[in-house]
Amino acid sequence: MADEDTLLQLVTFQLGDELYGVDIMDVKEIVKIQNVRPIPNAPFYVEGIINLRGEVIPIINLHKRFYIKKMTVDSEDDICEDEGGFIILDIEGNKIGIIIDRIARVVPVQGDEIKPPPQMLSGIGTEYIYGVVRQENSYLIILDTRRLFNAKELQKILDPDAV
Repeated sequence: MADEDTLLQLVTFQLGDELYGVDIMDVKEIVKIQNVRPIPNAPFYVEGIINLRGEVIPIINLHKRFYIKKMTVDSEDDICEDEGGFIILDIEGNKIGIIIDRIARVVPVQGDEIKPPPQMLSGIGTEYIYGVVRQENSYLIILDTRRLFNAKELQKILDPDAV
């Protein structure tokens, strides 16, 4: 966990009905949804690749990886279908995109506000969760991108034939 006096800046986003956050230092950029090209023999949760300004980036579907339902959209709700997108993460020099339902905002969080995760949370194993932060009437789940995309996992995603 972070030191009590550490201030983390988190990029927050909606995935299903939950709010998640990742360290802003891991976020390269946020882009709108675009066509994803499938990759043969890729793990089931890899949607494919996109070409972002000449760079090929694998796109991960966390809905599939963690069996999370897509965000429910009410007809009266003013949420547009096109609010989703990709968060491009830079994990140890490797760029990876994750599909999100809706981008939220950048939130500052004090280290002492971060609590250890309960044993099971929304289908995501605790090994992938850095911690949780209590908000008004819900929780913000902070993902540990280093564990989510460890070296072995990155190898499987970036070069499916090598495994």
